[in-house]
Amino acid sequence: MDTRFQPEGLSFDTKDSFNPNFDNRQYAAQSGQQQNQYPVQQQRQFSPQPQQSAQYSLPPGPRLQTPPQQGQYGIPSGPHLSTPQPGRYSPHHSPQSSQHVNSYSPLSAPQQQGQQQFNQYMPSAVPRPEQYPLPSGETTRTNTWAHTPAPSYPSDAGYFPTLVDANGYPIDTKGRQQEPENPFRDPNSKPVVSVTAVDLEKHDKHDDSHSGWDKHTKIPGRKDPNQPYLTYGERLKHYTWANYTLTMATGGLATLIANQPHSFPGLITIGAVFYIFNILLFTAVTTTMIIRFTKFAGSFKESIAHEREGLFLGPFFLSIATIITGTQKYVIEAYDVDHPNRAWAVTSMAVAFWAYTFITFCLATFQYSYLFCAHTYKLTSFMPSWLLPIFPIMLAGTIASVIAKDQPVAARMPMLAAGLGCQGLGFTIAILMYAHYIGRLMQVGYPDREHRGAMFIGVGPPSFTCLALIGMANALPDDFDLQGDGLVDAKLLRTMALVVALFLWVLAMWFFMITLVAVINSWAVYFHLGWWAMVFPNTGFVLATISIGNALKDDTVLFVGNGLSIAVVTMWFFVFFKHVQAIYVADIIYPGLDEDIADH
Repeated sequence: MDTRFQPEGLSFDTKDSFNPNFDNRQYAAQSGQQQNQYPVQQQRQFSPQPQQSAQYSLPPGPRLQTPPQQGQYGIPSGPHLSTPQPGRYSPHHSPQSSQHVNSYSPLSAPQQQGQQQFNQYMPSAVPRPEQYPLPSGETTRTNTWAHTPAPSYPSDAGYFPTLVDANGYPIDTKGRQQEPENPFRDPNSKPVVSVTAVDLEKHDKHDDSHSGWDKHTKIPGRKDPNQPYLTYGERLKHYTWANYTLTMATGGLATLIANQPHSFPGLITIGAVFYIFNILLFTAVTTTMIIRFTKFAGSFKESIAHEREGLFLGPFFLSIATIITGTQKYVIEAYDVDHPNRAWAVTSMAVAFWAYTFITFCLATFQYSYLFCAHTYKLTSFMPSWLLPIFPIMLAGTIASVIAKDQPVAARMPMLAAGLGCQGLGFTIAILMYAHYIGRLMQVGYPDREHRGAMFIGVGPPSFTCLALIGMANALPDDFDLQGDGLVDAKLLRTMALVVALFLWVLAMWFFMITLVAVINSWAVYFHLGWWAMVFPNTGFVLATISIGNALKDDTVLFVGNGLSIAVVTMWFFVFFKHVQAIYVADIIYPGLDEDIADH
């Protein structure tokens, strides 16, 4: 091809096919190429060796005029330079072609500069600037070539000297150790981490046979006699934020019981027991966390900065959200309308809502900002737990749908507007995350069996959005008219909320079934606190089912909600039993077995 039309900085295999003939003042091209003759104003006579003349790779443009005092060289000019610049050089090869160019013909240098002759030019050697004074001359875009100095590394590594992936792009590890491409289908590629290498505080007080204990050989649900013994005070160092998943699920269950469509005597009492028990659990977990942060200096900062444990700040605020909704159901609604304590209780709910909304919005903003700049998460290992920082602000809409109906109209409308906006924020971020989630499932497959229960987190965003839309629409005053023209009124908005809720409800059902198939296909063996995701997001799905049944006035849907409620309560008892058992046999709250290590 005619290299005059070749892009700058690129070279092709036909580049070295020119045979310059300086004696006849023309460039002789090989057969099949157009011959172009150009007048040359020579200052010296060149006699390049015949066997090396084909390696000049000279462009087919006219020779540049060089001042007599500088002499002429068989090296083309650098790109877009028309005046001589001392100290610059432009060796004629690029990283793409450096492996084919091994030598240059010796060139005569001006006698007044006393340059040496070079018979060999190694691509790995960087020439001194004073060896090649830059010729000058006017250039055009068609005869200007961009040249790159010879690198000290192979030509195929010239552009990305760091680690590259399979597509040739640099890997941004941000200081992290390189991980295997697929840690879920290639478990042998990940090194086995012993307890002594992670954090075994008292391994020196036991015999040497305990030092080689491997957590992967532990029988789940039983005490391992080879497992080094640690007191509960020493194990407290690994009491992570993920323990708030217990209170999050228990509070959600209390709210679910209070919303059952087919009630019976004593049902509210059962729900009140769960509500009080949740408050006690929340107090106990918070006290334990305070003891951990007090006893182990620096553990608070490490916990919120950890790439995995830091994500579980969300369940702490989600637990507060369930306490707020439970208080509305079991305290506020227990008061009579004219009770003297009802007024200040309703006001306290409004204050709690606005404080919760402000704090969780700050959490969603600053925690994601920190994660973006401090950690690198591979999309091939996407987990729904990445949604946890956005969950609390999303539940602001759910809180508004529960408590707004008892608020005065003047305080109700701002609450509904803020709740709708926060619900939209959380659901929109979740939809963006779902794209990576589905992509990960298509490319890599399911997570390992121990963490498949956490996939139920994906059920939460559409479920709670469905619940919030119907609840906030029902909380609108009956005489609500947005424009005062009778078009956009409360009835129309309730119908629109129901239609959108049906779309989201089926989406939540799809995520539920996908996760259910994954869990049944390979049931987890070792307990993880992520198992509580099999309770809390599903409470939102069941509540959404009951809300749709009430809106449609369909008993069939309501009975389905009753059946799903029984299943969720049964799952709560199962996971709670496994949780207590895991604490007793040291399956959790032990070095290397909690969310303070990145194992998925």
